[in-house]
Amino acid sequence: MEAPHGTTIVAVTHAGGVVMAGDRRATMGNIIAQRDIEKVFQADDFSVVGIAGTAGLAVEMVRLFQVELEHYEKMEGHVLSLDGKANRLSAMIRGNLGMAMQGLAVVPLFAGYDLEGAVGRIFSYDVTGGRYEEHSFHSVGSGSLFARGALKKRYRDGVDEAAAVRLCVDALYDAADDDSATGGPDVARRIWPVVMSVTDEGVRRLPDDEVGAVVEAVVAERLITPNG
Repeated sequence: MEAPHGTTIVAVTHAGGVVMAGDRRATMGNIIAQRDIEKVFQADDFSVVGIAGTAGLAVEMVRLFQVELEHYEKMEGHVLSLDGKANRLSAMIRGNLGMAMQGLAVVPLFAGYDLEGAVGRIFSYDVTGGRYEEHSFHSVGSGSLFARGALKKRYRDGVDEAAAVRLCVDALYDAADDDSATGGPDVARRIWPVVMSVTDEGVRRLPDDEVGAVVEAVVAERLITPNG
């Protein structure tokens, strides 16, 4: 079955929390199905989730996840712990195993600000629902190999939010450079990656003009040194 697939998501922790970013391309076989799909979503006030895999199923899973977190908060009167949120998403992915075995897999990346530990954290998953905590940075999707390699070379402990955003944009650029399913910055259409930051103040989606300025700086640098 041919269905639109989302591709590369990256996340980077920084001194005040965590940043997650995703490219905007969805593919269907060798066809670009959509140029401006959004793959990074706010899960609740202190967490975000990025989708890779079958786009339709992934978006529906995110919507259900958002509703469940909101319902828990209303019923219990407090926010579910970050570990609890990560575990709940794991169970939802496991519930999609039958579809994954038919080629319709959903493999999200989850990140948030841990209010108890006062730190940004990242969680990755496999198609069976296995949950793994990542440290410093991580990437999922078809371009993840290239994005993770870029992050490994550029990441330094103690980076601030602005540096984390730049790392994410650089990593997505490198992923798009080697993976045809990952969309690079579309300068002509001014379509930029979706970038979200989570700190102790909550989730903030970076406005397009702020992301665009970072993208344009990266593109200008690559015109001089194409390989970064």
